[in-house]
Amino acid sequence: MKSHYKNINEFKEKYPVSEELWARIPNPKFLYMGNDILDKAISSILAGKNILLVGDKSTGKNVLAENLAFLFNRPMWNISFHLSVDSSSLIGDDTLNSGNVVFRKGPIALASHHGGFAVLDEINMAKNEAIAVLHSVLDYRRKIDIPGYDLIEVHPATRFIATMNYGYEGTRDLNEALLSRFVVIKMPQISDTDLKYLIKDEHKDLNTEIIDQIAKFFSDLKTKARVHEISESAPDLRGIFDAIDLVKEGIEFKEALNLCLVNKIFDDYEADLIRDLIRARFEDNIYYKDIVNG
Repeated sequence: MKSHYKNINEFKEKYPVSEELWARIPNPKFLYMGNDILDKAISSILAGKNILLVGDKSTGKNVLAENLAFLFNRPMWNISFHLSVDSSSLIGDDTLNSGNVVFRKGPIALASHHGGFAVLDEINMAKNEAIAVLHSVLDYRRKIDIPGYDLIEVHPATRFIATMNYGYEGTRDLNEALLSRFVVIKMPQISDTDLKYLIKDEHKDLNTEIIDQIAKFFSDLKTKARVHEISESAPDLRGIFDAIDLVKEGIEFKEALNLCLVNKIFDDYEADLIRDLIRARFEDNIYYKDIVNG
């Protein structure tokens, strides 16, 4: 990865964050693994660009967004798109304050005003009204015109980081005008080596054998998903980490995987395939004492 430390530090010094917003600066639970993608994302931020992260589930899109906000010391607002998200959800709306009607800023307006990073999660689920707002805020003029209120100038430190999956129910292709406003980064699946490092970094007490088996199990899931034997949502990395947390609390390992992976699948045939993978990869009666260093 290129050395961006000097430029990142200059960015942070140029755009300090007020103390009232410190709580919005994320402290990521997971490090993003993948120097090449991280380098491209940092370069895009430094160049003043907005980013669209495109990839399947468990490719680390939201993890990367959190890591970027942390690296640049920016307050973060997260907007999850669905059919109920409209312009007022994004920009803001009238509200009563001490009997007076005032404008309450929404997450897009707040991030624009304070120089924050706005994460536009699952942007390809946005409906037309929300898309129109995004066209405006992502325009090169960097201004938000709110009828009846002030014109909001988008802070020079503000960046918009959008995420999207292809082919999920309720999603659609982005139109060319919106797509042109982003640098598009295609997110690869995490490699076995990076996954092992991530597990070890998060759970330093786990022994090498169980880390290897977990990485191979996740690879098994990805292979099954690639050939469409199970759904693309089944390789759930968060679910695996949740299962490890349950094992620490005394639950047997395979049962923890059932709770955090299998029970999320509502197709019986698919659930049975994942159970078979668990049975083939892991022995019975594995508890926390069995997977930690002696």
